[in-house]
Amino acid sequence: MGDGKAMQGTGRIPVVIDCDPGYDDAIALMLAAGCGQLEILAVTAVAGNGPVDSTYRNAARVLRFLGMDVPLGKGRAKPLLGYLVTSGAVHGKSAMDGVALPDPALPEVPPAAFDVLTKTLLDSPRKVLLVPTGPLTNVAVALLARPEIADKIERIIWMGGAIGKGNITPSAEFNAYVDPEAARVVFDSGLPVTMVGLDVTHKALIYPEQVEDLRGLGKAGELAAEILDRYSAAYKRRGFAGVPIHDAAAVAAAFEPGIIKTQRARVDVELSGEHTRGRTVVDLSVTTGREPNCDVAVDIDRERFVELLFSAIGNLGDSDEE
Repeated sequence: MGDGKAMQGTGRIPVVIDCDPGYDDAIALMLAAGCGQLEILAVTAVAGNGPVDSTYRNAARVLRFLGMDVPLGKGRAKPLLGYLVTSGAVHGKSAMDGVALPDPALPEVPPAAFDVLTKTLLDSPRKVLLVPTGPLTNVAVALLARPEIADKIERIIWMGGAIGKGNITPSAEFNAYVDPEAARVVFDSGLPVTMVGLDVTHKALIYPEQVEDLRGLGKAGELAAEILDRYSAAYKRRGFAGVPIHDAAAVAAAFEPGIIKTQRARVDVELSGEHTRGRTVVDLSVTTGREPNCDVAVDIDRERFVELLFSAIGNLGDSDEE
């Protein structure tokens, strides 16, 4: 796929992470911070796993633990159309229930995600990888209002969608379902897009014994294990032997060429189906004859993914807010 490979000669790969923490978003931020290959220019919070007040607060908590002083923007409270659906059944009322992280001092008027995202992109001397791990509301708003930012985006690597069955409805994956209009804007933008969907992220599993091994990797390992203990409860109820770290798979794809296998395809987002709203309709065989617009993830090297995660968290060691 070469999402990051073409940029390796310029040092660390510049990225902006748009997220909705969320247990797996927190692990994704830890991977991004500890991998040693990404220059995190900014982080923006979007409504999704919880209301945007919660996801913004959670992002600030994780960044403080990681000692990362980067711009953090707070996104819109609602999707482009309709009302917000959250994932309290999985992530809890706060979107990261039960995770012992202190609250940082937050500005009375938080920077808007739109301003942070557009300024970061326009000010960057290099093209930037954009890695959204939640609904695509922030990204779509920025593309619609400031289309010139498209020239500064190397690629969008999105954790969302599915070739097959969904996880919020039989047809739709959660991030796509929360704001399908935004997803359609992104897929129709003409930008290079990689979709890292459920077909792959459900293979990005960490097993219970590996969670225990994380506890030996300093404070960061203890935090990661605590997060995964909380996150795994919902997946145990669904019969998973391990816990899928959805969002971290998209981050890994940003810096590790070959970690995921992709196939060119046409992806359209269903907006109006009574039972299929939010479905990402993936035409792998190009039966419609329409031009492919996406590199769709179809497989992941799970063992390498786990190695990358352990290495990054080990590198973080005793990161904390002090």
